[in-house]
This record gives sequence, C-alpha cells and structure tokens, in this order.
Amino acid sequence: MAEDGTPVGGLAWVTVSDMRGERIAALPFCDRADPMLASPGAWAGLADDVLATGTPMTLRCFSDNPATSDPRLRQVGEAAWHGTPLDCTEDELYQRISSTSRRNLKAADRNGVKVVASTELDAVHAFHRLHVGLRKNKYRLLAQPLEFFERIWQRFTGSESDTAVITLLAEVDGQVAAGAMYLVWGDTLYYKFGASLSEYLPMRPNDALYWSALKLALSRSLRGVDWGISDLDQPGLVSYKRKWASVERRVVTLRGGPEPTPKTEVGAMLGELTRLFTEPTVPDEISTQAGALLYRHFC
Repeated sequence: MAEDGTPVGGLAWVTVSDMRGERIAALPFCDRADPMLASPGAWAGLADDVLATGTPMTLRCFSDNPATSDPRLRQVGEAAWHGTPLDCTEDELYQRISSTSRRNLKAADRNGVKVVASTELDAVHAFHRLHVGLRKNKYRLLAQPLEFFERIWQRFTGSESDTAVITLLAEVDGQVAAGAMYLVWGDTLYYKFGASLSEYLPMRPNDALYWSALKLALSRSLRGVDWGISDLDQPGLVSYKRKWASVERRVVTLRGGPEPTPKTEVGAMLGELTRLFTEPTVPDEISTQAGALLYRHFC
C-alpha cells in the first residue's frame, strides 16, 4: 500500500497442507499468477510477507516480471507461452496463421470435420471423457477429476457478460474426435484444456478447433487468445502453437523459502499408484475415479 492507502501491488497465493507437507502456491493448477505491480519496487513488500512464513513457495510468472530479479527466489523451470492478438479482420487473421495450418483446415473441411461450440455442462462432460483417455494413454497421467471441471463451469457461467466457459467439440460422422475447453474472461479467450482421439488426427480435427476458437473470439470482439504455456520438453506442442500464435514469451517457475519436502515414501507411492491406474488394461472409469481421489495431491 502507498501512504494514502492506494494499492500498489498484489499477489494471489494459498497455503496447501496435505500428506506431502505444507507449501505455498501462487496459484495451484494455474499456468501463471503474475504479481500485479504499479512499479518494480512494489514487489519487495509482497515478497516480504509471503517469504516471512518460512514455508516453501512456488510462483510462475512472465520472465520480465520484477519478481524474477529477486535474489531470494531461484528459477527452477521455464515454459513457452503463446498468444494471438485479434487486431484484424477474419480474412487478415487467416493470412497470418501458418500455411501449414491453412492446408490442414482445407483437409479438415474435405474430411467432413464439424465443430460445435457449447456453453452447456453436457459438453464439458463429453470433453472430460476425451481428456481422461488422452492423459492416461498418451502421458500415463491421471486426469483432473470431473468435479474440477464442473466447478470451473459453475464459476464462469452466470449473468456476467464477460465470463463464460465454451467447449468446442470436433465431430466426424457424429463421433467426437477432439475437444477443447476455453474460458472467456474480460477481453481474452483462454485456452485451458485440449484432447483428441489419435485415430482421427489425420483428419485434422485439432486444426478445425483452433481456427474455430479464433473466429469465436473475433465474433465476440475480444482482444486476443491466450494459448497458455507449453513445457519446453514438448517441442511438438510448442511448434504447433506457433502456427496459430504471433506472440511468444517465456514463463518461469520461481521458488522461494526452504526447499519443499523431498520426495519421500508418499511421493513414491503417488507415482506408483499413477503408474498402476494408467495401465492400458485399466478401464478409463477406474482411472477417472483414481484421479478424483489423488489429483489434488499433485499441486
């Protein structure tokens, strides 16, 4: 606060305490939670408060945020962030995306890919089924529980005109081949989750989804699309987003305070349970239930 009581900075964070120990996250399960600062000097006061707890703290923010210059924080990770400004017409935007994307869009059209946009909860449920399968079969990870998605939908679905959850589903002959979940917040469309069935990938359903999202954002007169972060050890995903985005930045993971509790028997147990519940022979419904029980411990 300034001397007259005017806020000059803010940082959202929560304390997590579970069987993995106590830790501070800013924020759990978020791509980033940049400290909001009226001036670089405002960071010191915010950091003093959170670091004074003596609890391990993790923060993700853009690499040019003043927090990254704090010697009390150490960088432990880096990811790519992509965005698409919408300061153009649809025809101009079509020319801005990569030539590969334009070819793939024509292929999707020839293959009869149809994209349906929905703000209903049923569409969220349909997407979650795809999401469980992708996390399990491709990445050997447990998916976020359905309740997690339902709460996002409840929070962003209401009377406010500048908030919404929009689920896009790409269909081929009536079969859902791919899906993506977006949030409208203020003047931006945020890509949050995406999933697809591998057997339909040659039909280019994901390209149809991305282009539909861009057109949707344009139709709502939004300022841009935030495609979120991608780990640098997933060059394929980074390259794919570059075909649609004209802005790329880095998001860094910072850690302050003591090191988190090292991987203990609990961490090893969670890893082994994940491996067991994502075996190909395990039904998706069982993997879904396991995610509902265990996922909160991975933040």
